Amino acid sequence: PPVFQDDGAFDRRAYLESQDVHLVATLRAAQLIERESPSARSMRYRMASARARLRRTLDALFPASPESAAILRAMLLGDRSFVDRDASKNFQVTGTYHVLVVAGLHVTAIAVFLFWLGRLLRMPRTIVALASLVALCTYVSVIEERPPVLRAVLMAGIVVVGWILFRRLDLLNSAGLAALLILLFRPLELFDSSFQLSFLAMACIGGIAAPWLDRRIEPYARALKDWRDVTRDLAHEPRQAQFRIDLRAAMGWLARRLPGRLERPGQDAAVRVLSWTFRVAEILALSFVLQAGMLPLMAQEFHRVTLSGPLANLFAVPLTGILVPLGFVTLGAGAILAPAGRFLAHPLAWLTALLLRVVGWLARLPRLSYRIPTPPVAVVLLFLSLLIVMAVMTRLRMRRTYFAAIALLACGLVVAVFPFKPRISPGTLELTALDVGQGDSLLVISARGTSMLIDAGGSFTGWGGGAQRRGPDPGEEAVSPYLWSRGFKKIDILVLTHAHHDHLGGMFAILENFRVGRLWIGREVSSPAQAALEKLAREKHIPIEHEQRGARMDWDNTRLEVLWPEVSPDDPAAPSKNDDSLVLRMTYGERTFLLAGDAEKQAEREMVSESTEKSLRADVLKIGHHGSRNSTTPGFLARVSPGLAVISAGAENSFGHPHAELLERLQGAGVRVLRTDREGAIHILTDGKRIEASCFVPCAAPGNSATSP
Repeated sequence: PPVFQDDGAFDRRAYLESQDVHLVATLRAAQLIERESPSARSMRYRMASARARLRRTLDALFPASPESAAILRAMLLGDRSFVDRDASKNFQVTGTYHVLVVAGLHVTAIAVFLFWLGRLLRMPRTIVALASLVALCTYVSVIEERPPVLRAVLMAGIVVVGWILFRRLDLLNSAGLAALLILLFRPLELFDSSFQLSFLAMACIGGIAAPWLDRRIEPYARALKDWRDVTRDLAHEPRQAQFRIDLRAAMGWLARRLPGRLERPGQDAAVRVLSWTFRVAEILALSFVLQAGMLPLMAQEFHRVTLSGPLANLFAVPLTGILVPLGFVTLGAGAILAPAGRFLAHPLAWLTALLLRVVGWLARLPRLSYRIPTPPVAVVLLFLSLLIVMAVMTRLRMRRTYFAAIALLACGLVVAVFPFKPRISPGTLELTALDVGQGDSLLVISARGTSMLIDAGGSFTGWGGGAQRRGPDPGEEAVSPYLWSRGFKKIDILVLTHAHHDHLGGMFAILENFRVGRLWIGREVSSPAQAALEKLAREKHIPIEHEQRGARMDWDNTRLEVLWPEVSPDDPAAPSKNDDSLVLRMTYGERTFLLAGDAEKQAEREMVSESTEKSLRADVLKIGHHGSRNSTTPGFLARVSPGLAVISAGAENSFGHPHAELLERLQGAGVRVLRTDREGAIHILTDGKRIEASCFVPCAAPGNSATSP
């Protein structure tokens, strides 16, 4: 599996290895597969076949609504492969992404449905419990044995066994037993973020939310049962007994204002609304505690603060509780009797569309979700310590719990606001070439800490010539995590060298994730993708500045020159090409960096022909066009005469970059070469005299750092 070799980037390779996936491959068509021998009819094979049949059945039930089918594949079968990127982002923005991940919520919905069905059929307690356990184990086998599902089913199994034995189980005890059993067999799960998030969520519920609800809301919700029966008042605590008396008085007042036949139905309806209000308050309180308690780990893993989470979950959680059981009933009906499945698919499609609409609407509300850098470890540890103190005080019903709550909220506010400065090296000019696969992304930090991000990559799979976004998004998965790992919330200058997807594709994520001061572009071209980028920048009130050949400026004691492109006002807007690239030259003290974008031989020839002996000279050269044979021509290389060259290219890319002919030219000129496909992110620092280079993977010899003379 391809992986971005940058600090903070998600290690997809390690994640898949944890699931025993070590190789991935892609074929252009299923017809290219040739079966060499029949597969053994093992239980695993049969479960995989059942999974495939369920997926085909689900797709057949929703031929006109592929979006609903994709969401249901994720919610029912754990397959998120077909969920649209925008829809997935909406769930992330609203804090409801857990709806798409088969885990505790889904297992609970299935278990509750099975218990309700068993009671409806008046089946014996033991039979209901055993049937539920068998059904849940079968479900795990069908959707694959993924850690979140295994944890949820293990918890459900502990609860069911306790129910059979007539034991009242405490959530924290059940969660602790489940964690112990998991760690006995898989101790490294302790360091898995999914494991940490799962049990932190259960700790928040069992340690804070459940005890608080049991004292504040649940007694009043229980007091509504048989509220007309005065003899039951003494079974409640004094406050709840008084609540029942006040409720009867209020209902008497209501009855006197209703027609005779509507008195009792009106009272019942009012009490039912009050009961629903209590349930809504419970969901809101539970969601708030979860959002607040999991804030530091969510910030650490996903770099997002979601303010709309409690409101979004108020709709998403109950809808999921309906969708999951109804979805499996529909799937079962569709597999046995197609017309019955198609009949049930109509309400299922309507509810799924409702979920998408609600989540999409909430995601569009402004300023309810934003991204933050990785919080300091000390702040995270302090928050978790305060959370434990808060849980202990809440469960023991200790006085002055609000002091712990205030301290916890204050610490959470520090995480959410992130008042810390980014990590930089003052007094130096820094150039970092990030590994973004087959693309470009350069971070430049001035001596005074001003940031400039040049391009943001495109996709692992390269660019097929269109503006579509395919595969992973390096802007979201590589560039943003790297910037967050260093504490950046703002990019002062965002630079687009030219409108090719391997440079532009990730910039949308940068505009969404960071405050951007200015957007620099070169030549205006006929490009829907660049037009969309400029439109987004204008919506965010980001000034757009056009830079061209001849521009010179002082940038925090760094002399910055624009060497290319040469733009004429009369030039028609033509399709973007590599020779449209912005080429920048930066001089700090006695040292110079030349950043060539994707410039090729025509642009290089023009720059050489109109340059003086030293006007192109540079100590560090970012090689043009990922090391294409048509870039860094002999004449251009001789005029620049670098000591160090940086090549940004994707590992094993289909374009053959960097080209062997170019590498021979660089070797012949005595230039040291560092490559992102081999060394990962490359960091170059200069104090104006010395140049130091270091890499994510140890740099090519000598050692893992180098000093240029």
